[in-house]
Amino acid sequence: MRRLLRPLIALLLAAGALPARAAVTLTFWSHELGNSFPHAFITLRGVPDAGGAPVDGNYGFTARSVTPALLFGSVPGEVEPSMPGFVATSDAQFAVVLTDAQYAEVLALIAAWDEKTGDGRYNLNNRNCVHFVKAAARIVGLAGLDQPGLMKRPRSYLLAVEAANDGRVVKVNQHGRAYVAALPPLTAATVTDPASASTPGQAIGDRPAAAAPAY
Repeated sequence: MRRLLRPLIALLLAAGALPARAAVTLTFWSHELGNSFPHAFITLRGVPDAGGAPVDGNYGFTARSVTPALLFGSVPGEVEPSMPGFVATSDAQFAVVLTDAQYAEVLALIAAWDEKTGDGRYNLNNRNCVHFVKAAARIVGLAGLDQPGLMKRPRSYLLAVEAANDGRVVKVNQHGRAYVAALPPLTAATVTDPASASTPGQAIGDRPAAAAPAY
């Protein structure tokens, strides 16, 4: 029954109908052409079932520098949070409420892909931002993840995964500014980002981006 209630809880959270004490919600986002390349990223927001401080952060895998070297092979990459303005002009596509075990796996994924704690190798063809969100989607058991023709098209990829998981995810399909504005406040004054021990107390986009996100 708990698993069946999780999508409803996430939907109510997004609408501000429930307090934030309802586990951590993983939301999948895309950003289209503009002042930067198309990009896919995830957000984590809520409070673990086991308790503790609220979490509120966004994570996307990107090349450290956007240069012609991207076209010829692997380059240094990193898991980088986006600035608030970037999030506001992106699109929240769908969400899943995590168990604490899944939440821990997503944090491990973030650490594994970041250059400071794991393999930061970025490759436009086989290890880009869409591959990163695909790995996150695999943790929560989503179907339809293999979309070879869409691995450089964040929005199209996420919409395809959403369609393949009708009834298993909470469909958001909302512009970032409106989605963020509708979120209920978290229950604690201090937000802790456990994926980055060097930046306690930071919420979405508090750290400056080192470079414009790549694919």
